[in-house]
Amino acid sequence: MASLGVGAEQEPLLGDNTPRRREWDIIETQEHYKSRWRSIRILYFTMFLSSVGFSIVIMSIWPYLQKIDPTADASFLGWVIATFSLGQMAASPLFGLWSNYRPRKEPLSISIFISVAANCLYAYVHLPPSHNKYYMLVARGLVGFGAGNVAVIRSYIAGATSLQERTSAMANTSACQALGFILGPVSTDEVQVPQGNIDQVAVVATNVLFFVILFIFALFETIVTPLTMDMYAWTREQAVLYDGLILAALGVEAVIVFMGIKLVSKKIGERAILLGGLILVWVGFFILLPWGNQFPKIQWEDLHNNSIPNTTFGEIIITLWKSPREDHDEGPIGCPIEQGWCLYTPVIHLAQFITSAVLVGIGYPSCNVMSYTLYSKILGPKPQGVYMGWLTASGSAARILGPVFISQVYTVWGPRWAFSLVCGLVVLTITLLGVVYRRLIAFSVRHGGIQEQPS
Repeated sequence: MASLGVGAEQEPLLGDNTPRRREWDIIETQEHYKSRWRSIRILYFTMFLSSVGFSIVIMSIWPYLQKIDPTADASFLGWVIATFSLGQMAASPLFGLWSNYRPRKEPLSISIFISVAANCLYAYVHLPPSHNKYYMLVARGLVGFGAGNVAVIRSYIAGATSLQERTSAMANTSACQALGFILGPVSTDEVQVPQGNIDQVAVVATNVLFFVILFIFALFETIVTPLTMDMYAWTREQAVLYDGLILAALGVEAVIVFMGIKLVSKKIGERAILLGGLILVWVGFFILLPWGNQFPKIQWEDLHNNSIPNTTFGEIIITLWKSPREDHDEGPIGCPIEQGWCLYTPVIHLAQFITSAVLVGIGYPSCNVMSYTLYSKILGPKPQGVYMGWLTASGSAARILGPVFISQVYTVWGPRWAFSLVCGLVVLTITLLGVVYRRLIAFSVRHGGIQEQPS
C-alpha cells in the first residue's frame, strides 16, 4: 500500500532555504524571522494568561452566582457555563473573516477590549437591584465572544510558520492552554499562492475529528467529580481536592506530551499520531467500563438540602464548587438511590479510573494538536481566518454538548451505558479517519507535484 513519505508531510509550505525552493516560496531575512517568532511567543503568553484567567473564574462562578442572585438555580448555572462557549462559537468565524481582509491587530485589539469590558461587567454584576443573574449571563457570553480571537491566533501561527515548524508551534499553543497581541498581518505580498482548490472533504472531516476530540475530553472533565463521588463515596470536599490533583497531573502530562510531539511527528507523521491518540482514548474509556461483582456504597439516607442528586448539567457542575457547610455536615455519601443503576452496576475501581485518566491524558493532547496541525496544512498558504474560525466554533460546540450529553446519560443509564456510547463514538471517529486518511495531506503535497512514495 502506497503512502506519503514522512519527508513529504514535513515539507515547508511557505518556504525554506534549500535550493529546491518553489516559485511561491519567500526569502526571509534573519531580522524578519526573529520578529515573526517574537510575535508568536507573545501570542503564546497571551493564551497562557487567558487560560489562567478562565481557570480562576470558572471555579468561582457558582458561589458568586448564589451570592448575587438567590433566585438562580442549578439549571441556570448550566446556561451560565454554556454561554461562554456559545459566545466563542459565534465570534470565531467573524473574527476569522475579519483577519482575512484586515490587519490582524484590529480583531485582536477589539476582542481583547471586549474581554476586558466583559470581565469588568462580571465584577460588578452584584450592583444592579434585580435580575443580577441575567447580567452575569450576558457578561459570560461577552467574555466568550472576546475569546473568539483564538481563531485569529491560530491562523496567524499557521500562516507565520513553515510546516517544519508548525507542529512545534501548535504544540506550544496547546501547552499554554493546558497550563494555564498587537500584531500586524503576515506579509504575503511576495508569496505567489499556488493554483489549486482546498480539499473541502478533508476540511470537513478534520472539523468533525476536532469536534469529537473536544467533545470527548469535555465530557471526561465533567464526569470526573460525580463519578468519583458515586463510586468511592467521597465527600464533596474530598472530590474537589482529589479530582483537582488528578486534573492538575493530567495538565502536566499534557504539557510533556505536547513538547514531545514534534520529535515523534518527524518519525511517523501527524496522521499516525492522530490515529494512535484516538486508539489510546478508546482504550482509556474501555477500561472505565464497570466489571466484577463489587458494588458501590448506596446513599440510603434521605437527601438533604446540601446533597447532590445529579439530575441536570448544572447540578453536575456544582460539585466542583460547593464547599462544605459550616456545620461540617457533608450529607449522605455514596451512589444516590435515585440513580437506579447504582443497585446493579459494579463499582469502577480506583486503579481503573487512574489508568484511564493517564491514557486519556496522553491521547487527548496528541489528537488535539495533530488535528489542527493537519488542518493548517490542508488549508495551505491561503488566508485561513474563516476556516480557523469554523474549527474553533466546532470546538466550542463540543464543549457545550459534551457535558450535557454525559450528565444526562450518566444520570439515567449509568457509567456502563455512558462509557460504552463513548467507546462507540471513538470507533466511528477512527473509521472516519481511516476513510479520509489519504486525503489529510498538505496543500503543497497535493498541488506541488510531490509524489507518493512506497511504504
